[in-house]
Amino acid sequence: MQNNTAINVEHLSKAFNNQKVVDDVSFTVKKGEVFGLLGPNGDGKTTILRMITTLLKPTTGNITILDHDIKKDSKLARSTFGVTGQYAAVDEDITAKENLLIFSRLNGLSKKESHIRTNELLKEFSLEKGADKSIKEFSGGMRRRLDLAISLITRPEIIFLDEPTTGLDPRTRTQMWDTIRNLVKHGSTVFLTTQYLEEADTLADRVAVIDHGKLIRIGTPDKLKHEIGESKMSLKIIKNNDVLPAAKILQNALNSRPQIINNTITVRFKTTEQIIDGLSQLSTDKIDVSNLKIQEPSLDDVFMILTIGKN
Repeated sequence: MQNNTAINVEHLSKAFNNQKVVDDVSFTVKKGEVFGLLGPNGDGKTTILRMITTLLKPTTGNITILDHDIKKDSKLARSTFGVTGQYAAVDEDITAKENLLIFSRLNGLSKKESHIRTNELLKEFSLEKGADKSIKEFSGGMRRRLDLAISLITRPEIIFLDEPTTGLDPRTRTQMWDTIRNLVKHGSTVFLTTQYLEEADTLADRVAVIDHGKLIRIGTPDKLKHEIGESKMSLKIIKNNDVLPAAKILQNALNSRPQIINNTITVRFKTTEQIIDGLSQLSTDKIDVSNLKIQEPSLDDVFMILTIGKN
């Protein structure tokens, strides 16, 4: 294993009642990157996360975190990371400051160190104004930021984020993205599971796609979009009588069945050359078009193709 490896997972499997929910999964996470784990609900993401964070024992396989084998050095491995789930693990009847102080003491800090670290985190996560408010008064975004702050009390090198923005409004989700980027900027490694593919596309350096417990693809979002996803072209045909001939031309040129809604044709394509050939043929046949639009492939497209097979 190279020195720049934060997490190494080898042939990881997990079975419940003789049914495999994770099946021979292997991957590495590099230091300082955001690594996204994607997959349909119930297909093994959370089970993998729980095994890596030592909350669940693997049926087979090996996991190493910063050179600590979790089977032999689980305590040392746990000291290197923090975990933030979907729901804030806080006491709602006390204030944000009191929560941070309690968790600081539970993590082994002295009374003085706890006060210092609490004030640092309140400032870092823009919670100073709400420091003395009951958690019941917090918005969803404030609660999530507090939960993340608690997971960072010991300044872990690796941060596991299990669907950290689920249920947040778009504005608060964007604020959380900025917080995560800032953590990476200061040297943290982030392991992210999310149901929002836009989130993975925006934040992750690499993503792994899980389906039915198996790792089916891994790579950068851009690489996966280029290799698997398909762009879309839509255009409007001016004359009604030209719609079907135009659709046939584009189907042959782009090797993809077009969709027709009124006079608008939408068709998928892989290469720019296919578009040029199709548009040239339309021009040769004197078929007039308007409202030409090109849409690049998204991680949503890749996910659908890999896990459902739609294209």
